[in-house]
Amino acid sequence: MSGYEVLAVRYGTRVAGKAESYLNFHVYGEPDESFEMDYFFWLVRSPERTVLVDCGFGAESGRRRRRDMLVDPVAALSALGVESAAVDQLVVSHAHYDHIGNLHRFPNAEIVIARREFEFWTGPYAGRLQFAHAVEPPELTALAATREQGRLRLVEDTLDLAPGIELIVVGGHTPGQMVVQVAGEGGAGAVILAADALHFYEELERDRPFFVVADLVDMYRGFDVLREMTEDPGRLLVAGHDAEVGKRFADRVPGLPAELAELVVRISPSAAEGKERQ
Repeated sequence: MSGYEVLAVRYGTRVAGKAESYLNFHVYGEPDESFEMDYFFWLVRSPERTVLVDCGFGAESGRRRRRDMLVDPVAALSALGVESAAVDQLVVSHAHYDHIGNLHRFPNAEIVIARREFEFWTGPYAGRLQFAHAVEPPELTALAATREQGRLRLVEDTLDLAPGIELIVVGGHTPGQMVVQVAGEGGAGAVILAADALHFYEELERDRPFFVVADLVDMYRGFDVLREMTEDPGRLLVAGHDAEVGKRFADRVPGLPAELAELVVRISPSAAEGKERQ
């Protein structure tokens, strides 16, 4: 099997506070502090296949929610040599606004999402405020329409999407939050794209759940799954919103425009050999 190139594209950012980001932060007895919260989507590609994992927030919803868009996700893909119409598959880790905001711009992609995620957001409880604040109704409508268009693929618990690409449903943050595992070249090591099963590395390191949670037990269980998945050397864990991603993974893509050069990170188990496990 030929190896995959895995890229994390930082397309947005904001300044957040710990008190607003961690569930019941007051129980830790620590003062609040601000930190940078980044927004990513991920590209997994080989000569045979192009898979996008999430597609970022839309420009209008980002402005309304006071998020800073650093680059339009579709424009960033184009600079990487990938036109949105040529994307084979778009894996939706979960259906929050910052992960499906540009779904309509990928008209030919098969949309891959956990069954329980799709059924929840097209079901009777999606409109309740504690869930609905993190989604945009038009985007959920676009997601639902992919079923009528025959472009929807539903994942039960796990799915081998392609040789070397495995999807795992963990839930917690949302009912069907998914994690993506990509095998390294020749089967050596792996890249684990946690998406929002792990917003920040501190969640795992200090066992601290994010404040948006559909099932707290599943969120804790998801932490345990991620720990198990990254026990062995060469298995690299990529958090979904941590500014540390750009520091932990120093490999960049040559030849990009200057404005994109530091926004795109290449994540490779082989490049991390000899370094401390991430």
